[in-house]
Amino acid sequence: MLMADIGDEPGTGHTPVMLGRIVDLLSPALSEPGAVLVDGTLGLGGHAAALLEAHPRLHLVGVDRDTTALERSRSRLAPFGDRVELVHAEYDDVPGVLDDLGRSEVQGVLLDLGVSSPQLDESQRGFAYSHEAPLDMRMDRTQGSTAADVVNTYSVAELARILREYGEERFAGRIAKAIARRREAEPLDSTRALADLVRDAIPAATRRTGGNPAKRTFQALRIEVNAELEILSRALPAALERIAVGGRIAVLSYHSLEDRITKRTLQDLATDTTPTDLPVPLPDHSPQLRLLTRGAESPAEDENQANPRAASARLRAAERIRRP
Repeated sequence: MLMADIGDEPGTGHTPVMLGRIVDLLSPALSEPGAVLVDGTLGLGGHAAALLEAHPRLHLVGVDRDTTALERSRSRLAPFGDRVELVHAEYDDVPGVLDDLGRSEVQGVLLDLGVSSPQLDESQRGFAYSHEAPLDMRMDRTQGSTAADVVNTYSVAELARILREYGEERFAGRIAKAIARRREAEPLDSTRALADLVRDAIPAATRRTGGNPAKRTFQALRIEVNAELEILSRALPAALERIAVGGRIAVLSYHSLEDRITKRTLQDLATDTTPTDLPVPLPDHSPQLRLLTRGAESPAEDENQANPRAASARLRAAERIRRP
């Protein structure tokens, strides 16, 4: 089977983002017998399938909080048999998942953050402002508050903070006040209603450029509903602790907030912390990681043209060179 064939998501025409580069970055750590890869955001399993195919002795632990994604990936990865273990969990619980499976260390970790294509394409999930749907946005529909709960119960100040911090929306205050006025008359519970409200709240001159004006608001609400930044902040250190020496991690981010957390976490562990007034480096303060990417890598232009959703992706990777 060709790598390009593996990458195509069945029935979607979608290819996982930066597939070839991720395979190249992780492969040196995954070729030995008994190697284990944790894909903490499994989605449809496109990256996982390519790595399993490239390394016939690799074992996969696939984790996802979206039960629909798990069922789809279960079918997709069935040909790999008992080399695959799938778990319904948040990816910040990777240590707990590994403990339950009796595994202390792994050789690879992959985190492909953000919303998967099925979540965007299935209008009833409420992630997309281009479809009429209930205002849900939960990645795990078995628990948690919905985006409708957020817009109908949060204070104006808290709504404005979320839109400003998570959506980097400069008209956060205007949009929050417009939401408050609307919900006094009736609950705001549909994607189309919210998208229309945001458009009307933003000055006309601003609406003429930059794509759909609701994009930043939807991003902010999705991050809040799914606690994405809090989970990432916990998940990265937890996953890194379980990577064996010589093991590698790759993280795909889709907005600056995610990439900032990833950059800081990896760089902190790739830095020598010996006090500057000492004449020689201290072994216990030497770097734990070696960065594998120069800054954040972006998809090639041809990939962006073929898959516009890849355009915002930023890839960072590192190798563990020392245990703490």
